[in-house]
Amino acid sequence: MLEDFKKFAMRGNVIDLAVGVIIGAAFSKIVSSLVDDVIMPVIGAITGGLDFSNYYLPLSSAIQGHPAYADAKKAGAVLGYGSFLTAVINFLIIAFVLFIAIQQIQKLDRKKAAEPEAPPAPPRSEVLLEQIRDALVKK
Repeated sequence: MLEDFKKFAMRGNVIDLAVGVIIGAAFSKIVSSLVDDVIMPVIGAITGGLDFSNYYLPLSSAIQGHPAYADAKKAGAVLGYGSFLTAVINFLIIAFVLFIAIQQIQKLDRKKAAEPEAPPAPPRSEVLLEQIRDALVKK
């Protein structure tokens, strides 16, 4: 059983998947930073200083006034639609980048498929046999 597991774990697909997951996790942090630190502040500046991370609806009467989202979560149940909006923007950016990457990979595959491959040269023995055959036909 240990040998079967070793074969499974060392297969190319499993290793490729592991590398993809690790790169995906790192890429997710980059996109989160892009959205939180670059895109949302620009949107906030355009819309007059709105901070989407603090948009929520209180679902508990324990929340008095309009404290910051983190404080409101500690006080009671809240519906944090601002955080959800940020997560949706993160998803859209990741989906768009993947779409572009897959599109470029498909272009490369189409270029390779469009280039005709030269047929391989026949083996030397086959060429010699053809020459012998042709010589016998002439006699």
